[in-house]
Amino acid sequence: MAVSETAAAVPAPASPSVHEGILRRQSLRESAARTYARSLPIVPVRARGLTIEGADGRRYLDCLSGAGTLALGHNHPVVLEAIRKVLDSGAPLHVLDLATPVKDAFITELFSTLPSGLADNGRVQFCSPAGTDAVEAALKLVRTATGRKGLLAFTGAYHGMTAGSLDASGGAEDVRVTRLPYPHSYRCPFGTGGEHGAELAARWTENLLDDPKSGVTTPAGMILEPVQGEGGVIPAPDSWMRRMRRITADRSIPLIADEVQTGVGRTGAFWAVEHSGIVPDVMVLSKAIGGSLPLAVVVYRDDLDAWQPGAHAGTFRGNQLAMAAGTATLAYVRKNGLAERAAVLGARMLDQLRELTAEHPCVGDVRGRGLMIGLELVAPEASGRQPAEAPPADPALAVAVQRECLRRGLIVELGGRDSAVVRLLPPLTLTDEQAMAVLDRLADALAAATRTRESL
Repeated sequence: MAVSETAAAVPAPASPSVHEGILRRQSLRESAARTYARSLPIVPVRARGLTIEGADGRRYLDCLSGAGTLALGHNHPVVLEAIRKVLDSGAPLHVLDLATPVKDAFITELFSTLPSGLADNGRVQFCSPAGTDAVEAALKLVRTATGRKGLLAFTGAYHGMTAGSLDASGGAEDVRVTRLPYPHSYRCPFGTGGEHGAELAARWTENLLDDPKSGVTTPAGMILEPVQGEGGVIPAPDSWMRRMRRITADRSIPLIADEVQTGVGRTGAFWAVEHSGIVPDVMVLSKAIGGSLPLAVVVYRDDLDAWQPGAHAGTFRGNQLAMAAGTATLAYVRKNGLAERAAVLGARMLDQLRELTAEHPCVGDVRGRGLMIGLELVAPEASGRQPAEAPPADPALAVAVQRECLRRGLIVELGGRDSAVVRLLPPLTLTDEQAMAVLDRLADALAAATRTRESL
């Protein structure tokens, strides 16, 4: 739909001077920790579906989607209608963890989408608004249930920005967290890649847990992402996922699946764990489940529910508008087969993007699952590397490509170990025509950035 269809209450685009003034005041008044605002100097004032319009009147195709939050894109009619219905009903908006019809409807819809092995014997804990809060709750849950403290996590992981979540993410230094190799075909930690690399990673994990001299005692849980997002769009092989499930089940280690970014159809299945057919003990959910509004939950097996009343809380865990928007989003994705649509369209986009590797040697790898897509940019001319070794990442080129994309009206994100992976997270409502426009603009931006690089 066109941007002009956005509700009339949204202010009209201002002017370049207003746009510049807002950006200037932001840089003067906001924290140095701000991130997206640095690489995306735009001032959104209208949005609908894939499109954002800035205060300067420019329009952009948004393939960031609130870091994957907007499953249906901006201001989808079913989401707006669900929010208006709650507002018009006079229902309370802030209720802590009290039961409400809105909350009951959300839980019912959520459980109807979960893997049956979890939905049939599951419990749900509402957390404070962000995914990192749900990760904290999940870690606390398994430590309470098992009486153990240690945690198994993976290289390249990202689970949030609070202390415990950071400890479980790549680069952490908490001695209670044991870091395990995550399978990565392009940059395999064992130098082999493919299924063999994944098998070696699984054996590493088994040996570490079973060797009495490894220094690793039985942990409280293992946390993993079925597709590492911030780590560079790295899908875990299904066979490896099944192996992790067996390893943890055989040793009574709760398995936590972080589906904050992969959930609600993003990868071509409603939940990314469904690709491998596993059922984790705990699932961490946020982003898209709130239909664009803040909402985070932990769903887990009922036999792990060892908490005492008040053991975990959060003032804003009863966000009624988010629950209503989330119910509408979950139902729309389910009823309209958007997960299946993401699988088909995502595979087609990946095939087309892989054609760029022949024309542009700087595209080292194209990977992803569903509408969670990444292009790793490299410096192929680097000397001294072995023939089978992947070229070094080229973060400077990635920044240049992101900048050229923005000039062409395309918003993309960067990620990966060296921030050299151009990431696409378009809404699941993406049309074939919009997908082609995204790919055309990205290809043009890549060509322009490489031409500039070659001319220096």
